[in-house]
Amino acid sequence: MPNIPMTKLNEEESFLEALKTRKKWVNDYLKKDYRKELFIPQDIYDGVFSYLRVSGKVLRPSVLYFSCGAVGGEESLATPAAVAIELFHTWTIVHDDIMDRDKLRRGSKTVHEEFRQRALDTGKFDQKEAYHYGVSVGIMTGEVQHGWATSLLSELYDPDLGNGEMVIELIRYLETDVLLALVGGQALDIGFSKAPIDSLTEKDVIDMYWRKTGALYEFAGAAGAMIGLNTKNRIHPQVQAISSFTSECGVAFQLKDDILGLTADEATLGKPVCSDIREGKRTLLLIYAYQKSSSAEKSFIRDVVGKSSARDSQIKEVRDLIMMRGGVEYVNSIMETRIARAIENIEAISDSLYKKYLINWAEYLIGRSF
Repeated sequence: MPNIPMTKLNEEESFLEALKTRKKWVNDYLKKDYRKELFIPQDIYDGVFSYLRVSGKVLRPSVLYFSCGAVGGEESLATPAAVAIELFHTWTIVHDDIMDRDKLRRGSKTVHEEFRQRALDTGKFDQKEAYHYGVSVGIMTGEVQHGWATSLLSELYDPDLGNGEMVIELIRYLETDVLLALVGGQALDIGFSKAPIDSLTEKDVIDMYWRKTGALYEFAGAAGAMIGLNTKNRIHPQVQAISSFTSECGVAFQLKDDILGLTADEATLGKPVCSDIREGKRTLLLIYAYQKSSSAEKSFIRDVVGKSSARDSQIKEVRDLIMMRGGVEYVNSIMETRIARAIENIEAISDSLYKKYLINWAEYLIGRSF
C-alpha cells in the first residue's frame, strides 16, 4: 500500500494552490499503487492511464478532502477514497465517450478513438475491425478502473479506528446507489435525445443531470464527511449538510458544462463546440429556448437538432436561437440559485479554512472556462 500523504494545512494557501496540492496527492498515490503493474497487455495499461495523465483539476477528490477536513477529520485518512472517486469518475467518462461517439476528450483522442487508430496503424485491421477493437479496449479500460476504485475504498479500513462498518457502507453506497443513479442518468440522456423536445420538462432534465453528475458529487461530500467523522451514518447532520451542498453543486456543474458546450472557445474546451446540438442532447438550454421560440423556429430546431446531416451553418443558427431566446441567461440563473442553496446547506458547518475551500470550490464550478 502506498504511503498516504500527511496533511499540511497552510492558512495562506490559495484555493487553486489547494487544488494543485490535492491533485499531487492523488497522482502520487496512483504512481505508487502496485496494481498498475498487473495491467497487461500494454494497451490496457495505456488505456487506464490515458485520461489520468491529462486529468483536470481533480474536483471530486478535492471536495472529498475538503469535506473530511470541514468536519474536523484528518485529510490523509481520506486519500484512498479520493483516489477511488477519481478512478470511478474516469471509468464513467471512458464509457460515456463510447456511447456518445466522441472523438476528443480534453483536447486529446478519446480512449476508443486512440485504440481504433492504433489498430489501423498496425495494418492488421480493416476499418470495421479497428473500430471494434477501439471500443473493446475502451470497455475493458473502464472495467479495470471501476474495479480498481472499489479495491481502493477497501484500503480505508483501519482496525485501530474500528471503521469497518463505515468502509462497507461507503462501498455499498458507491456501488449501488451512485452506480444505479449514474447508469440511469446516462440511459435517460440517450433516450431523451430521441424524444420529442416538447415532451420533456425542466424537471425531467434536472433529474437526469442529478443522476449523471450530482449523485457522484453528493457521494464525494458524504464520503469525506463520513471518513472525517468516522461514522457509517449517512443521515448524520454534518454528513447531510455537506452531501446536500455537493449534490446541488453537482447539478450546477452540469449546467455550466452545457453553457460552455455552447459558448466556450473550442481549443480551451478540448472538444467541438455545439456538439450537444449535433448529437441531439436535450439540454436545459435547448428545452427553455424551444419553449420561447416561434412556431417556425421550433420547426427549424426540430429539423436540425440531432441530425447527422445538419450543416455547420444550421448548427450555428440553432446556437444563435438559443442565445437569442435567453437560454444562457436562464440556465445561468438556475445555476446561481443552486449554488446559493448549496451554500445555505453548509451554514451549519463550523467556520474553517476547509469550509472556505468548499465555498471557493462551489464558486469555481460556475466560474470556470472549461
